[in-house]
Amino acid sequence: MPEILLRDARLAAAIVMGPAALAPPTGATVMLVATVVHFALSIAYGLAISFLIVRLHGRASLAVGASFGVALFAVNMYGFTALFPWFDAARDPITLAAHVVFGLSAAAAYRAAGRR
Repeated sequence: MPEILLRDARLAAAIVMGPAALAPPTGATVMLVATVVHFALSIAYGLAISFLIVRLHGRASLAVGASFGVALFAVNMYGFTALFPWFDAARDPITLAAHVVFGLSAAAAYRAAGRR
């Protein structure tokens, strides 16, 4: 599993640093850049999903969250490969599951925050 984490860190860092970040080893700079890229994208995608589920309740919001995760996977792994072709290496069930979990957890967190 650490190999996948390091691979994905290099893939994300390469968005900012260019293809040179794709080559191992994965250093601290690559990890820092990858973390910033992931945080920025997660915030943007979290805001996007909040607009989709703002009026939904209960399980409907979770269904939308899971569907959002699948759509996000398609956009990230198939759409963005036009700009960043190295992401085709991450088209796998683990990455799909991670996107679905992101959508579910973002929807659940948004719904929980709305109840307070």
